[in-house]
Amino acid sequence: MITAALLGNPNVGKTTLFNYLTGSNQYIGNWPGVTVEKKEGYIENRVKIVDLPGIYALDTFSNEEKISKEFLEKGNVDVIVNIVDASSLNRNLYLTLQLKQFNKPIVLVLNMMDVANAKGIKINYEKLATKLGVTVIPISASKGIGVEEVKKLLESGNFFSPVNENDYHYTDDEKENYRFIEEVLAEVIVKEKIESTTIGEKIDLIVLNKYLAYPLFLLILYIIFMFTFSWVGQPLSDALDEYIISGIVALLENLLQNSSPWFSSLIIDGIVGGVGSVLVFLPIVMALFLGISFLEDSGYMARAAFIMDKIMRKIGLSGKAFIPFIIGFGCTVPAIMSARTLESEKDRKLTALLVPLMSCNARLPVYALFATIFFPGNESAITFSLYLLGVAIAILIGLLFKNTIFKKDEEPFIIELPEYKVPELRNLMLNTWEKGKGFLKKAGTIIFAMSVIVWFLSNFNFNGMTDMESSFLAHLGGVIAPVFKPMGYGTWQSAVALLTGLMAKEVVVSTMGVVYGLDLHNILAQQFTPIAAYSFLVYVLLYTPCISVIAVMRKEFGNKMMAFSVFYQLLLAWIVSFIVFNVSSLILG
Repeated sequence: MITAALLGNPNVGKTTLFNYLTGSNQYIGNWPGVTVEKKEGYIENRVKIVDLPGIYALDTFSNEEKISKEFLEKGNVDVIVNIVDASSLNRNLYLTLQLKQFNKPIVLVLNMMDVANAKGIKINYEKLATKLGVTVIPISASKGIGVEEVKKLLESGNFFSPVNENDYHYTDDEKENYRFIEEVLAEVIVKEKIESTTIGEKIDLIVLNKYLAYPLFLLILYIIFMFTFSWVGQPLSDALDEYIISGIVALLENLLQNSSPWFSSLIIDGIVGGVGSVLVFLPIVMALFLGISFLEDSGYMARAAFIMDKIMRKIGLSGKAFIPFIIGFGCTVPAIMSARTLESEKDRKLTALLVPLMSCNARLPVYALFATIFFPGNESAITFSLYLLGVAIAILIGLLFKNTIFKKDEEPFIIELPEYKVPELRNLMLNTWEKGKGFLKKAGTIIFAMSVIVWFLSNFNFNGMTDMESSFLAHLGGVIAPVFKPMGYGTWQSAVALLTGLMAKEVVVSTMGVVYGLDLHNILAQQFTPIAAYSFLVYVLLYTPCISVIAVMRKEFGNKMMAFSVFYQLLLAWIVSFIVFNVSSLILG
């Protein structure tokens, strides 16, 4: 079997090419740092392709560079597939020259040829191949153009043999030297005269403007929340609840009317009440993911990281750390793992401690439930405020940690801004599905299991089946409830919902769906005031995300940092929720 190592600078379409070659459903992003570890895929079991992290060079300064260099040295690589941005060869070929030191055949894939052509760049492929001693294939990966040629070449195994270095008259300086690259490109590139200012440059004059950048960033985020709640997500969620979930409940009640009471209760109150109360929010989650995927694929997300660099510096991080923060809005686990791409240990640890304060998608069903009941018509504004609160709290905690436990020099920030593009529907749908299927997987596993467990604990005690107020769950909640009484939600039901939420935040909703039953909305409206409801949401926002996050913190940083992370988040959530409830009560009466 042929082993091909796929390498390239960040943001040149490497993961897109990997998906086309292997058929794998890997994540496709449009900003640096997506690929953290190598990924493997196969072309009909004849070629193994290893997708290595996006890097600019092989100087072994960053984790990505170390991973890539180690694999090229020890991974029994047969061929290196070096994908480059055809419109920026002067930057991309620096890595290409470094790859020649491994004495392996190199297939130089010139991606984004459509962008290069639009810029008036014409490349003499044959002369470039001769100059560098590599195979050159022009493609446009996002459109699937030229990809089959790459696949056929890899399957054939007919690569240029590694050229003996003595046959090439490179000096040591030329092997890392941008001057040599410029001399080569001067012979192989003809640039036609085109408009001096591109559309992308004109857009950047607005979105990167020092006065407009931040208001535009907030406006774009707010539009996504309006799309999620007011325009698409919430209406679809309401329809799903009214026409599907309610219909299923009615059907099951009819089918189970002659069955034993406990079995009927398990199916309707436990499983459907628990899982169904979460599933109704699937359209909201998918709508949010669609909006975020659009920003990623359009090229705007890298700009967001760039404009956030100034703010991130205030808390001792570079703008590159903003990328894990953005990933954290989807799921905290990959966000913490993506902190590996940061250059310093200080940055990696500080980012991992702050990322859980970003509001992950698992919290969204809780927000949607309470916002719909207590703040009808203002769901978008309430949810948006929680996301902003998470960011604001992260900044404050970052300032605290920067001046106490992380007193070290800051790292430089380098990021390549990708070309703007209109996201393709196929990639948008793929990205949205890749993000959203985890929600469905949780519904079928963790939430299902927890719904059954919560149903059992809420219907039994040591004497057998009993009413809920005498159940195991009521006794457990009664022990915990006093902790939350100062924040306005000191019922045992709320306490156990927050406790089970440590498994997964969606379980907060499914637990309430089980203990309150099908009349969930009306009972919550009686047990919470609007102020207490918002205080509850603040606690959900800030306390430990889930057991999976705890596990990945332990794996990445050890027991001490894991324990510190859990403790400080629990304490922080209590303090901020307490302040929100009591200050709001004083002001609003």
